[in-house]
Amino acid sequence: MANVIPMPDEPGEVRMVHPERVEATRADLLTGEEASELAERFKLLADAGRLRMIYALLEAGELCVCDLAATVGASESATSHQLRQLRLAGLVRSAKRGRTVYYRVDDTHVRLLLDVAVEHYLHGHEDRG
Repeated sequence: MANVIPMPDEPGEVRMVHPERVEATRADLLTGEEASELAERFKLLADAGRLRMIYALLEAGELCVCDLAATVGASESATSHQLRQLRLAGLVRSAKRGRTVYYRVDDTHVRLLLDVAVEHYLHGHEDRG
């Protein structure tokens, strides 16, 4: 008789060939909520404008809104709007000095994630140029 597992989201059961592997993998799997939160962060990074802003902040360390807007070729208003989304997601943080607000990347893992993504992208496009 095949091993089966009840499916919480669907009626019925799913057959398993290696139940011990399934159990071990399920124990380490992200929860649905964790996966949703992570997917939201990836959605923010999937926008070319926001991605360029993140890269500019990684390279500069810290920039005010107007300098970041000038760096990426966007309006201050659009830059400010995108930075707000990134800040709410915990990807950047802000510090106000006088009347000027400065932004920097809030998580060092973002650099690692983007460096790996760029390396992967360039590796696949080296011979296509």
